[in-house]
Amino acid sequence: METKYIIGAVVAIIAIVGIGAVVLGGGNTHHAPNELVACVAAHGEEPEFGFDPMHGWGYHDSGTEPLIQSTILKRDKDNNFVNDLATDYKISDNYKKYTVTIRDDVNFTDGSKLTAKDVAFSYNTAKEMGEGADLSSMNEAKADGNKVVFTLNKSDSTFINKLTDVGIVPEAGYNNETYGQNPIGSGPYKLAQWDKGQQFILEKNPDYYGKEPYFEKITNLFLDPDAAFAAVKNGDVDIAEVQLAYANESVKGYHMEYFDSIDVRGISLPTEMDTGKVSEDNVTIGNNVTGDPAVREALNVGINRQSLLDGAFNGYGNVSYNGVASQLPWAFNSTFKDGNVNQAKEILSNAGWKDTNGDGIVEKNGTPAAFSVYYNSKATERQAIAVAVSEQAKEIGIDITPVGGSWDDIDPNIYSQGVVWGFGSADPFEIEHQYDSRVAYTSYDNPEGLNESAVDALIDAAMAQDLNASYSTWSQAAQQATSKYPYLWIGSVDYTYFVSDDLDISNSTHLIYPHGGDIWGNIYDWKRVNETQA
Repeated sequence: METKYIIGAVVAIIAIVGIGAVVLGGGNTHHAPNELVACVAAHGEEPEFGFDPMHGWGYHDSGTEPLIQSTILKRDKDNNFVNDLATDYKISDNYKKYTVTIRDDVNFTDGSKLTAKDVAFSYNTAKEMGEGADLSSMNEAKADGNKVVFTLNKSDSTFINKLTDVGIVPEAGYNNETYGQNPIGSGPYKLAQWDKGQQFILEKNPDYYGKEPYFEKITNLFLDPDAAFAAVKNGDVDIAEVQLAYANESVKGYHMEYFDSIDVRGISLPTEMDTGKVSEDNVTIGNNVTGDPAVREALNVGINRQSLLDGAFNGYGNVSYNGVASQLPWAFNSTFKDGNVNQAKEILSNAGWKDTNGDGIVEKNGTPAAFSVYYNSKATERQAIAVAVSEQAKEIGIDITPVGGSWDDIDPNIYSQGVVWGFGSADPFEIEHQYDSRVAYTSYDNPEGLNESAVDALIDAAMAQDLNASYSTWSQAAQQATSKYPYLWIGSVDYTYFVSDDLDISNSTHLIYPHGGDIWGNIYDWKRVNETQA
């Protein structure tokens, strides 16, 4: 599920007040071995509402590490569920009730005890605010002694994934307008300082109940891509996430770490014709070009994905024909080959699309095969995708206009034009967001308007099955949906980081990377390789 964030804007390396011993621009980082300076964007850059899980902090489609707060469950490197605040949990046979026992030895950083009531409050508040995890199947969470009972409004075997998604906040004194600036949590770190637009500083929580992280202090800078790379070249940071355009660069004192991800990019293609229909938010629905299945199929067959990835992703990614990353247990192989321009032209011709005026663009009933593809202009890889698809589409007779802008610019067009999206979750419920007709045209769910009763039925069947057993059913739902070509899926993107040679971020223990990444997911295993180098 695509999520919007406000991007922290710093356009040059600047002297930042409050970092303490860190000096930017001097060619070296000057800090203690157990202090870390980073420039990473695991939570979509700077959060608009601060460090508040009720406003989506720590959640980016599949439960990234919030650092400041605890969660009920976590995932290990093999994507298995492991206890965090939970000591055990039980799931009813009909998948409508989840009962979780909460450990009794956890305190918040203000000294108060974390209880099952805080957990229930956090989930009920998160559902009410609706800015992070999808808790639509939850009726309520209720504390019962040291247990939390989640009652659902329908069978949902995927709900266990949501137990990784919500950071727990204290019920007493919580204020959704002020908490994000001064968060009280029970995670491995606590917020020491937040200089808006510049940085945040975390300090180790001495009362943390879990595995103790090595680093006492983490300073994370908000820098734009060019400034982040400049910080690396100056030796000002220990680790920096960089755009794929920089992935082949080399910088003395640093090495590159590459992480495969399940974070897939694709372009939604409206499946309805434009009949004057609008959504509840008065947004136009349908497109008289992409509404023709032949156009969607021709694009899927004619576009050369590997060529596109070699350019847009600098080669750091994996082709995807169906939007399901190969690492996921519901992955499947698509049956068509791409890059076949002649076949794409034939598909269009057989459906009545002809170039009658010789301009290279086919028409049908007087309508030229032309539409726009919108992309978030902050994401350079999305721009590269839109431009590359536009160039390739002309070879098959389709005129696509790339349009960059903010999400405020994109939102009025999401149901009537193509949009470059990012998806990637270890929760198969994402398929419901992408294809279920019953959620179509609600926010970012099913923006292409796919309406297939067989897909809806398979989704319902999957949610009523044991989670592991349901993966084949989820796969069938995705296969049925993608056979209608509601998206032009492109590929998954690698995450690339410049890492100081004296820093070990334990590549072998890193967690699966969802949409938005999760660089902090194994922070407990990070350490200095040689403290004398720091």
